[in-house]
Amino acid sequence: MRLRRPATPIESEHDHMTNALPTPDVLTVYGASWCWDCRNATRYLDSVGATYRYVDLGADRAAQAMLHDAGYRAIPVVVTTAGTILVEPSERQLAAALGTVGR
Repeated sequence: MRLRRPATPIESEHDHMTNALPTPDVLTVYGASWCWDCRNATRYLDSVGATYRYVDLGADRAAQAMLHDAGYRAIPVVVTTAGTILVEPSERQLAAALGTVGR
């Protein structure tokens, strides 16, 4: 099942969603093994030595339902410990969320 988020007139495809998800104690990536963007995000996080939790939506139906109910239809969805939510983030957006831009 491909998760896609609904388009709104104010948001672009890659803006932060406003629908709340639980704020995790460690950066959390919701994704799927078949998703290229998910693999790219986790490769980037690995390359910078970031600590994160990966939630496989193909195996975790409760997490899949939580994202769906919150309105998220695209993956990966990345949630920071500050509660910032990124959908299909670029490496630059991930770096900004980690505070590593320009380092």
